[in-house]
Amino acid sequence: MTDHLVERVREALRVVIDPELGENIVDLGFIYDIAASGGAVRIKMTATTPGCPATSFLREGAQAAASAVPGVVSADVAMIFEPAWTPDLIASSIRASLGFAAVN
Repeated sequence: MTDHLVERVREALRVVIDPELGENIVDLGFIYDIAASGGAVRIKMTATTPGCPATSFLREGAQAAASAVPGVVSADVAMIFEPAWTPDLIASSIRASLGFAAVN
């Protein structure tokens, strides 16, 4: 059940779109960890930089998306910046469309 809830939350987070890059936060590699215990969900995520102006928007969007998943009773979203985000974390399926070279 917990793994299923984590996957449903991960899918729900795809509705949160980074306003600068125009892609969802899952495919951009912003989601570092999702953990669930009962209906309590904890998400560790990042943004492109600690000074990213969209940080609050992304965190609030992730919290709202996770909270809307059936079975979630609480959602805590922590913004972390270690390890630092790099374009290497972007899903290969969208990397080229964003102008980033393939990772070898």
